[in-house]
Amino acid sequence: MAVESPRAWSLPTGTVGSEGFHPAAPAEPSPDRMPTGVADFDYLSGGFPIGSVVLLAGDAGAGHVEFALTSAVHLMLYYDDPSLHSFFLGSAKGPFVYPKGVAYVSLTRSREQVMREIAGSFDRSYHDGLERHMAFHDLSPSYFADSVVPSSWATVGGSLLAAARSARPPAEPLAAVADAVEADATSNLVIVDSVTDLLVRRSVDIESLLTLVKGLRRRAKEWGGVVYLLLTRGVAPASTEQALYDSVDGVLNFSWTSSPHSSHRQRTMLVERFMPVLARIPQEQQSRFVIRVSALNGLVTTQYERV
Repeated sequence: MAVESPRAWSLPTGTVGSEGFHPAAPAEPSPDRMPTGVADFDYLSGGFPIGSVVLLAGDAGAGHVEFALTSAVHLMLYYDDPSLHSFFLGSAKGPFVYPKGVAYVSLTRSREQVMREIAGSFDRSYHDGLERHMAFHDLSPSYFADSVVPSSWATVGGSLLAAARSARPPAEPLAAVADAVEADATSNLVIVDSVTDLLVRRSVDIESLLTLVKGLRRRAKEWGGVVYLLLTRGVAPASTEQALYDSVDGVLNFSWTSSPHSSHRQRTMLVERFMPVLARIPQEQQSRFVIRVSALNGLVTTQYERV
């Protein structure tokens, strides 16, 4: 005798009245997600929930930094001219919440260094878009305090005002990160560059770092934005990386892979952990995204492949 295979089942929702069961109307989507600015990925995932702390972890040069910068620039170019939605954000319709600005928190680099790198890597519109909308926090004085690095080096490339401020005793690095994020996180996209710098600083206690990240995850729900934490994989022990994964809302992993049909390397992105995002991506497309980075378009997803 043939046995019918199990079918997917869901609980019907609605009300029961004198005339029987009345199905509920479909729920209206709520604008509680922010697009990433990576168009094809937004189309599949619906963007990131507001208040998310997202760890962008990757091999050196594999695309995690480029993802953060592409996201920041495309969202700010949309902010300047919403009519360009389809160009920068593709066909993902939302409804979305859009950030009002970008807060960039750097542990070791100055604003000038970051902007120079962007100008040399991408189209001029990337540099100009960030220049207009980015609040930059240079935490070099805090990071290099009590180290072999002369205090004067920590202010190289900074303004005279920043140099004057550095004359005051700098805050401990973890406290400096917390203060900088708190100052400009409301309704903004925040980039913390980087967790890697904190992991290799001998004076930074790993337990304290994990506590900070967990506190950040809790506090971020009140800011109405999204926080990106940058991490280069392989710097910390696997157990520390896993503890970081467990301390954030979501993890995107970027890596270099080799195709069996080609000798060339390619960059790939995998949503390793992010329940509200994975739940929206069709099962057959929950795969490793092949990504490319160009000067004109930033980071784009080109296809996906089974893991």
